[in-house]
Amino acid sequence: MSDIAKLQIGENTYDFPLIKGTENEVAIDIKALRGATGGITTIDPGYKNTGSCESAITFLNGEEGVLRYRGYAIEDLAEKADFLEVAYALIFGDLPTKEQLDKFHDDIKEESVVDEEIKKILDAFPKNAHPMGVLSSLTSALTAFNPTSVNVDSEEEMYNAIVKILAKFPVLVAWTMRKKKGLPLNYGSNSLGYVENVLKMMFEKPNSEYKQNPILVNALDKLLILHADHEQNCSTSTVRIVGSSHAGLFASLAAGISALWGPLHGGANQAVLEMLEGIKEDGGDTKKYMAKAKDKQDAFRLMGFGHRVYKNFDPRAKIIKVAADEVLADLGVEDPILDVAKGLEKEALNDEYFVKRKLYPNVDFYSGIIYRAMGIPVEMFTVMFALGRLPGWIAQWREMRLRKEPIGRPRQVYIGENHREFTDINKR
Repeated sequence: MSDIAKLQIGENTYDFPLIKGTENEVAIDIKALRGATGGITTIDPGYKNTGSCESAITFLNGEEGVLRYRGYAIEDLAEKADFLEVAYALIFGDLPTKEQLDKFHDDIKEESVVDEEIKKILDAFPKNAHPMGVLSSLTSALTAFNPTSVNVDSEEEMYNAIVKILAKFPVLVAWTMRKKKGLPLNYGSNSLGYVENVLKMMFEKPNSEYKQNPILVNALDKLLILHADHEQNCSTSTVRIVGSSHAGLFASLAAGISALWGPLHGGANQAVLEMLEGIKEDGGDTKKYMAKAKDKQDAFRLMGFGHRVYKNFDPRAKIIKVAADEVLADLGVEDPILDVAKGLEKEALNDEYFVKRKLYPNVDFYSGIIYRAMGIPVEMFTVMFALGRLPGWIAQWREMRLRKEPIGRPRQVYIGENHREFTDINKR
């Protein structure tokens, strides 16, 4: 294959270089297009065919169901690593040695206290405020308590900023839920691991000691790993484009949280549970709703099945299905909503229509089931997604700044009015 792409516009032909990635992906480098053609640009709504950057963090092949972080298969990471190891690998490029991981964890523990003034900001929110709005605001507020901008050319400053947000973010997540539930705000313990502390801070009651359930710890650990990064999705692209203006890490992350909030992105697992609630309220007939999903004239949309990127089984769903089964078996939860979920899963995995179209349950379907069984409110599901995605956002922001990428500035094709004469207000 030639290393040049030729573009013909009228009688003129223009040459543009091809870029080839390490997994043989090929892209046409068109950064010189407007200059070469005298102003012609491209249009690609939603950027479905546009690469916004070169990245060494995550490889995703939707056709073959492949997901790798820094070259490591997601299956291996979920089975053999914990969330903090994966976070380190995503951010710094390689799995840590034991010494590096111990130091990383110790440094995070050292920074895991939030300024008391943050509590005043949290107090100002009503209990019915959506947790994602609260989390985004609190994350942005951290900037006020850490006003010094990070010198990205200093490894020490970069490392300290990363440790700070990894330490404080789980506290903000837990406080957001405890505010909603009317529970007193608390902290973790230096004797516990990262994920164990998340569970302790979220669920510990003021009048009793919280006892860790290893099955829940394992399930949450896997969920956070599976959500840790997913290439250039909506929220990740938002973090990069906000960071490209040289906005700080905390401000860029707050923007990513807001992007994640949408039901077409991080809100998908919440949408799954809301769908299940609706089916239960209508009698819980899963066969009826599978038929509605297959009827093109029906407005009903089956949430949590299939995936925009994966054209086969979502590799993350294969992993988390096992954890979901373990959680449900261990907790022995009797919940009609979960019964509906299991009914839909069984129908989809055995229905020729869904199997033929590869509309399998995805990671959002199973994550919603697990969070429901654990007792996490539906409105908190996307907050948990944000907790998992945090290291990926950090890695992407760090990579973008170290590569000194230019400020993001997409073009447009104007379709508005041509020049119009101004009419004085008393003549309109």
